[in-house]
Amino acid sequence: MRSPLRAPWKIAAVLTAGLLAVAGCGSGGDDGSADGVVQLSLWTGFTGPDRPAYESLVKQFNDTHPKIKVTMDVQPWDAIGQKLPGAWATGQGPDLATPNFDPGVLFTYAKTNSLLPLDEAAGDGDGKLNASLFPKAVTTAFTIDGKLYAAPANMATLVLYYNKAMLTEAGVSEPKTGDDLVAAAKKLTKMNGGKVTQYGISLADHATIQMWPILQWMNGGDIVDAKGCATVAEPASVQALQTWADLVAKDKVSPVGQTGADADTLFSAKKAAMEINGPWAAAGFKSAGIDLGIAAVPVGAGGPVTLASTVPLAIGKSTKHKAQALEFLAWWTGKTAQAAFSDASGFPPVRTDVTPTNPIVAPFAAQLPTARLYLPGLPTSAKIDTDVYVPLIGKITRGEPVGPAAQSAAEAINKITGCKP
Repeated sequence: MRSPLRAPWKIAAVLTAGLLAVAGCGSGGDDGSADGVVQLSLWTGFTGPDRPAYESLVKQFNDTHPKIKVTMDVQPWDAIGQKLPGAWATGQGPDLATPNFDPGVLFTYAKTNSLLPLDEAAGDGDGKLNASLFPKAVTTAFTIDGKLYAAPANMATLVLYYNKAMLTEAGVSEPKTGDDLVAAAKKLTKMNGGKVTQYGISLADHATIQMWPILQWMNGGDIVDAKGCATVAEPASVQALQTWADLVAKDKVSPVGQTGADADTLFSAKKAAMEINGPWAAAGFKSAGIDLGIAAVPVGAGGPVTLASTVPLAIGKSTKHKAQALEFLAWWTGKTAQAAFSDASGFPPVRTDVTPTNPIVAPFAAQLPTARLYLPGLPTSAKIDTDVYVPLIGKITRGEPVGPAAQSAAEAINKITGCKP
Protein backbone atom coordinates (compact mmCIF):
# COMPACT_ATOMS: atom_id res chain seq x y z
CA MET A 1 0.00 0.00 0.00
CA ARG A 2 1.45 3.36 -0.88
CA SER A 3 2.41 4.82 2.45
CA PRO A 4 1.09 6.82 4.21
CA LEU A 5 -1.91 6.92 1.86
CA ARG A 6 -5.07 8.45 3.15
CA ALA A 7 -3.76 10.57 5.95
CA PRO A 8 -5.18 13.79 4.41
CA TRP A 9 -3.47 16.99 5.39
CA LYS A 10 -5.17 19.75 7.34
CA ILE A 11 -3.71 22.50 5.25
CA ALA A 12 -4.29 25.42 7.59
CA ALA A 13 -2.37 23.70 10.35
CA VAL A 14 0.74 23.34 8.24
CA LEU A 15 0.66 26.66 6.40
CA THR A 16 3.15 28.33 8.72
CA ALA A 17 5.58 25.43 8.46
CA GLY A 18 5.27 25.54 4.68
CA LEU A 19 6.07 29.25 4.56
CA LEU A 20 9.34 28.60 6.37
CA ALA A 21 10.42 26.00 3.86
CA VAL A 22 9.95 27.69 0.51
CA ALA A 23 12.90 30.02 0.15
CA GLY A 24 14.54 29.62 -3.22
CA CYS A 25 11.87 27.26 -4.63
CA GLY A 26 11.17 27.15 -8.37
CA SER A 27 8.14 29.01 -9.63
CA GLY A 28 8.42 32.06 -7.41
CA GLY A 29 12.19 32.47 -7.53
CA ASP A 30 14.28 33.00 -10.67
CA ASP A 31 12.89 32.40 -14.14
CA GLY A 32 13.91 28.75 -14.07
CA SER A 33 15.82 28.80 -17.37
CA ALA A 34 19.45 28.17 -18.23
CA ASP A 35 21.23 28.08 -21.59
CA GLY A 36 17.91 28.53 -23.36
CA VAL A 37 16.45 25.44 -21.66
CA VAL A 38 13.37 25.99 -19.50
CA GLN A 39 13.76 24.29 -16.13
CA LEU A 40 10.56 22.87 -14.59
CA SER A 41 10.46 21.55 -11.04
CA LEU A 42 8.11 18.71 -10.09
CA TRP A 43 7.42 17.53 -6.56
CA THR A 44 5.96 14.03 -6.18
CA GLY A 45 5.36 11.59 -3.34
CA PHE A 46 6.05 8.46 -5.37
CA THR A 47 8.57 6.88 -3.02
CA GLY A 48 7.38 3.28 -3.46
CA PRO A 49 8.28 0.44 -5.82
CA ASP A 50 6.54 2.27 -8.68
CA ARG A 51 8.95 5.22 -8.42
CA PRO A 52 11.23 4.08 -11.31
CA ALA A 53 8.28 4.13 -13.72
CA TYR A 54 7.61 7.81 -12.98
CA GLU A 55 11.29 8.65 -13.22
CA SER A 56 11.50 6.87 -16.56
CA LEU A 57 8.56 8.85 -17.89
CA VAL A 58 10.18 12.15 -16.90
CA LYS A 59 13.41 11.03 -18.58
CA GLN A 60 11.52 10.21 -21.78
CA PHE A 61 10.02 13.69 -21.78
CA ASN A 62 13.39 15.34 -21.25
CA ASP A 63 15.00 13.23 -23.97
CA THR A 64 12.33 14.25 -26.50
CA HIS A 65 12.00 17.91 -25.47
CA PRO A 66 15.49 19.47 -25.60
CA LYS A 67 14.20 22.95 -24.76
CA ILE A 68 12.52 21.82 -21.51
CA LYS A 69 14.01 19.94 -18.58
CA VAL A 70 11.79 18.57 -15.82
CA THR A 71 13.48 17.75 -12.52
CA MET A 72 11.44 15.42 -10.34
CA ASP A 73 11.97 15.85 -6.61
CA VAL A 74 10.61 12.76 -4.84
CA GLN A 75 9.62 13.39 -1.22
CA PRO A 76 7.46 11.63 1.37
CA TRP A 77 3.80 12.64 1.13
CA ASP A 78 3.93 14.19 4.58
CA ALA A 79 6.81 16.45 3.53
CA ILE A 80 4.84 17.66 0.52
CA GLY A 81 1.83 18.19 2.75
CA GLN A 82 3.93 20.36 5.06
CA LYS A 83 5.71 22.50 2.45
CA LEU A 84 3.54 22.80 -0.64
CA PRO A 85 0.48 24.69 0.72
CA GLY A 86 2.53 27.63 1.94
CA ALA A 87 4.82 27.55 -1.09
CA TRP A 88 2.06 27.74 -3.65
CA ALA A 89 -0.08 30.16 -1.61
CA THR A 90 2.81 32.65 -1.62
CA GLY A 91 3.71 32.20 -5.30
CA GLN A 92 6.73 30.03 -4.68
CA GLY A 93 7.37 26.30 -4.72
CA PRO A 94 7.57 23.96 -7.71
CA ASP A 95 6.08 24.50 -11.14
CA LEU A 96 4.20 21.19 -10.88
CA ALA A 97 3.33 18.82 -8.07
CA THR A 98 1.23 15.91 -6.97
CA PRO A 99 -0.22 17.75 -3.93
CA ASN A 100 -1.58 14.58 -2.32
CA PHE A 101 -2.79 11.12 -3.22
CA ASP A 102 -6.33 12.32 -2.39
CA PRO A 103 -8.11 14.29 -5.17
CA GLY A 104 -10.16 16.07 -2.51
CA VAL A 105 -7.11 18.11 -1.54
CA LEU A 106 -7.58 20.16 -4.72
CA PHE A 107 -10.48 22.00 -3.08
CA THR A 108 -8.12 23.34 -0.43
CA TYR A 109 -5.57 24.57 -2.96
CA ALA A 110 -8.32 26.10 -5.08
CA LYS A 111 -9.49 28.11 -2.07
CA THR A 112 -6.05 29.70 -1.76
CA ASN A 113 -6.00 30.41 -5.52
CA SER A 114 -2.89 28.25 -5.83
CA LEU A 115 -3.78 26.18 -8.90
CA LEU A 116 -3.53 26.98 -12.59
CA PRO A 117 -6.72 26.03 -14.47
CA LEU A 118 -5.93 23.65 -17.31
CA ASP A 119 -8.90 24.33 -19.59
CA GLU A 120 -6.93 26.35 -22.15
CA ALA A 121 -4.81 23.26 -22.86
CA ALA A 122 -7.85 21.00 -23.29
CA GLY A 123 -8.71 19.65 -26.71
CA ASP A 124 -8.21 16.74 -29.07
CA GLY A 125 -5.05 15.66 -30.81
CA ASP A 126 -1.32 15.80 -30.09
CA GLY A 127 -0.13 18.48 -27.71
CA LYS A 128 -3.56 18.82 -26.11
CA LEU A 129 -4.88 17.67 -22.77
CA ASN A 130 -7.49 15.18 -23.93
CA ALA A 131 -9.55 15.26 -20.75
CA SER A 132 -12.52 13.67 -22.53
CA LEU A 133 -10.45 10.46 -22.69
CA PHE A 134 -9.87 10.31 -18.94
CA PRO A 135 -12.29 8.10 -17.00
CA LYS A 136 -15.33 10.24 -16.14
CA ALA A 137 -14.82 9.80 -12.41
CA VAL A 138 -11.35 11.30 -12.72
CA THR A 139 -12.45 14.37 -14.66
CA THR A 140 -15.26 14.95 -12.18
CA ALA A 141 -12.90 14.71 -9.21
CA PHE A 142 -10.45 17.20 -10.74
CA THR A 143 -13.08 19.76 -11.76
CA ILE A 144 -14.07 22.57 -9.36
CA ASP A 145 -16.67 25.19 -10.28
CA GLY A 146 -16.51 24.08 -13.90
CA LYS A 147 -12.72 24.36 -14.21
CA LEU A 148 -10.26 21.49 -14.61
CA TYR A 149 -7.41 21.89 -12.11
CA ALA A 150 -5.38 18.68 -12.48
CA ALA A 151 -4.49 15.82 -14.76
CA PRO A 152 -4.17 12.25 -13.50
CA ALA A 153 -0.61 11.32 -12.57
CA ASN A 154 -1.81 7.73 -12.54
CA MET A 155 -4.95 5.62 -12.49
CA ALA A 156 -5.47 2.44 -10.58
CA THR A 157 -8.05 0.07 -9.23
CA LEU A 158 -7.85 -2.31 -6.29
CA VAL A 159 -7.94 -6.08 -6.72
CA LEU A 160 -7.87 -9.08 -4.45
CA TYR A 161 -4.36 -10.44 -4.00
CA TYR A 162 -4.09 -13.94 -2.59
CA ASN A 163 -1.44 -16.48 -1.70
CA LYS A 164 -2.11 -19.44 -3.96
CA ALA A 165 -0.22 -21.87 -1.74
CA MET A 166 -2.27 -20.93 1.32
CA LEU A 167 -5.55 -21.28 -0.54
CA THR A 168 -4.53 -24.64 -1.98
CA GLU A 169 -3.47 -25.95 1.42
CA ALA A 170 -6.81 -24.92 2.92
CA GLY A 171 -8.84 -26.27 0.00
CA VAL A 172 -10.18 -22.79 -0.79
CA SER A 173 -10.96 -21.66 -4.32
CA GLU A 174 -10.43 -18.11 -5.56
CA PRO A 175 -13.33 -16.10 -4.07
CA LYS A 176 -15.82 -14.96 -6.69
CA THR A 177 -18.69 -13.67 -4.56
CA GLY A 178 -19.02 -11.68 -1.37
CA ASP A 179 -20.12 -14.82 0.47
CA ASP A 180 -17.07 -16.65 -0.90
CA LEU A 181 -14.82 -13.93 0.48
CA VAL A 182 -16.36 -14.14 3.94
CA ALA A 183 -16.09 -17.94 3.98
CA ALA A 184 -12.50 -17.84 2.69
CA ALA A 185 -11.43 -15.27 5.29
CA LYS A 186 -12.74 -17.53 8.04
CA LYS A 187 -11.31 -20.78 6.68
CA LEU A 188 -7.90 -19.30 5.98
CA THR A 189 -7.53 -17.98 9.54
CA LYS A 190 -5.52 -20.40 11.69
CA MET A 191 -5.36 -20.46 15.48
CA ASN A 192 -3.03 -22.27 17.87
CA GLY A 193 -3.71 -22.11 21.56
CA GLY A 194 -5.91 -19.05 21.15
CA LYS A 195 -3.24 -17.22 19.15
CA VAL A 196 -3.60 -16.43 15.46
CA THR A 197 -0.85 -18.03 13.39
CA GLN A 198 -2.27 -17.10 10.00
CA TYR A 199 -4.80 -14.40 9.13
CA GLY A 200 -7.41 -14.95 6.45
CA ILE A 201 -7.12 -11.41 5.11
CA SER A 202 -4.99 -8.36 5.87
CA LEU A 203 -7.22 -5.29 6.26
CA ALA A 204 -5.98 -1.78 7.01
CA ASP A 205 -8.19 0.90 8.55
CA HIS A 206 -6.02 4.03 8.64
CA ALA A 207 -3.01 5.61 6.86
CA THR A 208 -4.03 3.64 3.82
CA ILE A 209 -5.97 3.71 0.62
CA GLN A 210 -9.40 2.76 1.87
CA MET A 211 -10.49 -0.88 1.73
CA TRP A 212 -13.59 -0.71 3.92
CA PRO A 213 -15.76 1.30 1.52
CA ILE A 214 -15.40 -1.56 -0.98
CA LEU A 215 -16.88 -3.93 1.57
CA GLN A 216 -19.88 -1.61 1.91
CA TRP A 217 -20.26 -1.08 -1.84
CA MET A 218 -20.18 -4.84 -2.41
CA ASN A 219 -23.35 -5.08 -0.31
CA GLY A 220 -25.06 -2.11 -1.98
CA GLY A 221 -24.18 0.34 0.79
CA ASP A 222 -22.26 3.61 0.76
CA ILE A 223 -20.94 6.38 3.00
CA VAL A 224 -22.58 9.45 1.42
CA ASP A 225 -24.89 10.10 -1.51
CA ALA A 226 -24.28 12.43 -4.44
CA LYS A 227 -25.46 15.42 -2.37
CA GLY A 228 -23.09 14.67 0.47
CA CYS A 229 -25.80 13.34 2.77
CA ALA A 230 -24.75 10.41 4.95
CA THR A 231 -25.83 6.90 3.94
CA VAL A 232 -23.43 5.05 6.22
CA ALA A 233 -26.22 4.23 8.68
CA GLU A 234 -28.61 2.81 6.08
CA PRO A 235 -29.36 -0.94 6.27
CA ALA A 236 -27.09 -2.15 3.46
CA SER A 237 -24.11 -0.28 4.90
CA VAL A 238 -24.76 -1.33 8.48
CA GLN A 239 -25.15 -4.95 7.42
CA ALA A 240 -21.81 -4.91 5.61
CA LEU A 241 -20.04 -3.14 8.45
CA GLN A 242 -21.53 -5.58 10.96
CA THR A 243 -20.40 -8.59 8.94
CA TRP A 244 -16.82 -7.43 8.59
CA ALA A 245 -16.52 -5.92 12.06
CA ASP A 246 -17.55 -9.29 13.50
CA LEU A 247 -15.06 -11.07 11.24
CA VAL A 248 -12.25 -8.89 12.59
CA ALA A 249 -13.30 -8.53 16.23
CA LYS A 250 -14.68 -12.03 16.83
CA ASP A 251 -13.28 -14.33 14.16
CA LYS A 252 -9.84 -12.67 14.11
CA VAL A 253 -9.58 -12.81 10.32
CA SER A 254 -7.38 -9.69 10.35
CA PRO A 255 -5.41 -7.75 12.95
CA VAL A 256 -7.07 -4.62 14.33
CA GLY A 257 -5.70 -1.15 13.73
CA GLN A 258 -3.37 -1.79 10.81
CA THR A 259 -1.93 0.93 8.62
CA GLY A 260 -1.53 0.25 4.92
CA ALA A 261 2.17 -0.47 5.46
CA ASP A 262 1.28 -2.93 8.26
CA ALA A 263 -1.19 -4.72 6.02
CA ASP A 264 1.37 -5.05 3.24
CA THR A 265 4.03 -6.34 5.60
CA LEU A 266 1.70 -8.98 7.00
CA PHE A 267 0.82 -10.28 3.55
CA SER A 268 4.43 -10.09 2.30
CA ALA A 269 5.58 -12.07 5.35
CA LYS A 270 3.12 -14.85 4.41
CA LYS A 271 1.17 -14.35 7.61
CA ALA A 272 -2.06 -13.46 5.80
CA ALA A 273 -3.68 -15.23 2.88
CA MET A 274 -5.40 -12.30 1.13
CA GLU A 275 -5.23 -8.54 0.81
CA ILE A 276 -7.10 -5.87 -1.19
CA ASN A 277 -4.53 -3.62 -2.85
CA GLY A 278 -3.48 -1.79 -6.01
CA PRO A 279 -0.98 -2.39 -8.82
CA TRP A 280 1.87 -0.68 -6.97
CA ALA A 281 2.03 -3.66 -4.60
CA ALA A 282 2.51 -6.47 -7.14
CA ALA A 283 6.27 -6.20 -7.59
CA GLY A 284 6.95 -6.17 -3.86
CA PHE A 285 4.71 -9.17 -3.23
CA LYS A 286 6.43 -11.16 -5.96
CA SER A 287 9.84 -10.16 -4.61
CA ALA A 288 8.73 -11.56 -1.25
CA GLY A 289 8.42 -14.97 -2.90
CA ILE A 290 4.63 -15.22 -2.74
CA ASP A 291 2.93 -17.54 -5.23
CA LEU A 292 0.69 -14.65 -6.13
CA GLY A 293 -2.86 -14.78 -7.35
CA ILE A 294 -4.64 -11.65 -8.59
CA ALA A 295 -8.43 -11.58 -8.93
CA ALA A 296 -11.24 -9.08 -9.30
CA VAL A 297 -12.85 -7.94 -6.09
CA PRO A 298 -15.60 -10.52 -5.40
CA VAL A 299 -19.11 -9.52 -6.41
CA GLY A 300 -21.74 -9.01 -3.74
CA ALA A 301 -25.37 -7.95 -3.73
CA GLY A 302 -24.37 -4.47 -4.91
CA GLY A 303 -22.86 -5.80 -8.13
CA PRO A 304 -19.27 -5.62 -9.40
CA VAL A 305 -17.37 -2.74 -7.82
CA THR A 306 -13.96 -1.72 -6.56
CA LEU A 307 -12.18 1.43 -5.51
CA ALA A 308 -10.51 3.66 -8.07
CA SER A 309 -7.38 5.56 -7.14
CA THR A 310 -5.93 8.54 -8.94
CA VAL A 311 -3.31 11.07 -7.93
CA PRO A 312 -3.77 14.66 -9.16
CA LEU A 313 -0.90 16.28 -11.05
CA ALA A 314 -1.32 20.06 -10.93
CA ILE A 315 0.48 23.26 -11.92
CA GLY A 316 1.17 26.06 -9.46
CA LYS A 317 -0.65 29.20 -10.54
CA SER A 318 2.48 31.33 -10.13
CA THR A 319 4.65 29.26 -12.45
CA LYS A 320 6.67 31.43 -14.84
CA HIS A 321 6.55 28.69 -17.46
CA LYS A 322 2.86 28.03 -17.97
CA ALA A 323 3.13 26.97 -21.61
CA GLN A 324 5.89 24.45 -20.90
CA ALA A 325 4.13 23.06 -17.84
CA LEU A 326 0.92 22.59 -19.84
CA GLU A 327 2.96 20.93 -22.59
CA PHE A 328 4.37 18.51 -20.03
CA LEU A 329 0.90 17.56 -18.75
CA ALA A 330 -0.40 17.06 -22.28
CA TRP A 331 2.56 14.80 -23.07
CA TRP A 332 2.31 12.92 -19.75
CA THR A 333 -1.31 12.00 -20.48
CA GLY A 334 -0.72 11.34 -24.18
CA LYS A 335 -1.05 7.93 -25.83
CA THR A 336 2.67 7.25 -26.24
CA ALA A 337 3.59 8.17 -22.69
CA GLN A 338 0.69 6.30 -21.14
CA ALA A 339 1.39 3.13 -23.10
CA ALA A 340 5.00 3.23 -21.89
CA PHE A 341 4.04 4.06 -18.31
CA SER A 342 1.45 1.29 -18.11
CA ASP A 343 3.93 -1.26 -19.44
CA ALA A 344 6.61 -0.18 -16.95
CA SER A 345 4.48 0.36 -13.85
CA GLY A 346 1.70 -2.22 -14.05
CA PHE A 347 -0.89 0.58 -13.72
CA PRO A 348 -3.76 0.94 -16.18
CA PRO A 349 -3.33 3.87 -18.57
CA VAL A 350 -5.05 7.11 -17.57
CA ARG A 351 -6.67 7.22 -21.03
CA THR A 352 -9.55 5.06 -22.16
CA ASP A 353 -8.15 4.75 -25.72
CA VAL A 354 -4.88 3.04 -24.73
CA THR A 355 -4.84 -0.76 -24.59
CA PRO A 356 -2.32 -2.08 -22.04
CA THR A 357 0.21 -4.65 -23.24
CA ASN A 358 1.57 -5.65 -19.83
CA PRO A 359 -0.38 -8.79 -18.79
CA ILE A 360 -0.21 -7.80 -15.13
CA VAL A 361 -2.30 -4.74 -15.96
CA ALA A 362 -5.26 -6.71 -17.30
CA PRO A 363 -7.10 -7.40 -14.00
CA PHE A 364 -6.73 -3.77 -12.92
CA ALA A 365 -7.82 -2.33 -16.25
CA ALA A 366 -10.78 -4.73 -16.45
CA GLN A 367 -12.28 -3.19 -13.31
CA LEU A 368 -12.10 0.43 -14.45
CA PRO A 369 -15.69 0.49 -15.78
CA THR A 370 -17.10 -0.35 -12.34
CA ALA A 371 -14.49 1.37 -10.15
CA ARG A 372 -15.53 4.21 -7.84
CA LEU A 373 -13.60 6.99 -6.15
CA TYR A 374 -13.84 7.37 -2.39
CA LEU A 375 -15.91 10.42 -1.32
CA PRO A 376 -15.57 12.06 -4.75
CA GLY A 377 -16.37 15.69 -5.41
CA LEU A 378 -16.69 16.65 -1.75
CA PRO A 379 -14.60 19.57 -0.49
CA THR A 380 -14.98 18.05 2.98
CA SER A 381 -13.78 14.56 1.97
CA ALA A 382 -10.54 14.78 3.97
CA LYS A 383 -12.37 15.84 7.13
CA ILE A 384 -14.99 13.10 6.73
CA ASP A 385 -12.27 10.50 6.29
CA THR A 386 -10.05 11.66 9.14
CA ASP A 387 -12.64 12.75 11.68
CA VAL A 388 -15.46 10.30 11.03
CA TYR A 389 -14.88 7.29 8.81
CA VAL A 390 -11.50 6.13 10.05
CA PRO A 391 -12.59 6.45 13.72
CA LEU A 392 -15.80 4.57 12.89
CA ILE A 393 -13.91 1.55 11.55
CA GLY A 394 -11.54 1.68 14.50
CA LYS A 395 -14.45 1.58 16.95
CA ILE A 396 -16.47 -1.22 15.40
CA THR A 397 -13.47 -3.50 14.87
CA ARG A 398 -12.76 -3.17 18.59
CA GLY A 399 -16.25 -4.31 19.51
CA GLU A 400 -18.36 -1.15 19.68
CA PRO A 401 -21.95 -1.83 18.50
CA VAL A 402 -22.18 -1.10 14.79
CA GLY A 403 -25.68 0.37 14.59
CA PRO A 404 -25.23 3.21 17.10
CA ALA A 405 -21.68 3.90 15.87
CA ALA A 406 -22.88 4.19 12.28
CA GLN A 407 -25.74 6.48 13.31
CA SER A 408 -23.34 8.76 15.18
CA ALA A 409 -21.05 8.78 12.14
CA ALA A 410 -23.97 9.72 9.89
CA GLU A 411 -24.87 12.65 12.13
CA ALA A 412 -21.26 13.82 12.16
CA ILE A 413 -21.00 13.60 8.37
CA ASN A 414 -24.20 15.60 7.87
CA LYS A 415 -22.91 18.24 10.24
CA ILE A 416 -19.67 18.50 8.24
CA THR A 417 -21.38 18.67 4.84
CA GLY A 418 -24.31 20.78 6.01
CA CYS A 419 -26.79 18.18 4.79
CA LYS A 420 -30.23 18.29 6.39
CA PRO A 421 -31.85 14.91 5.75
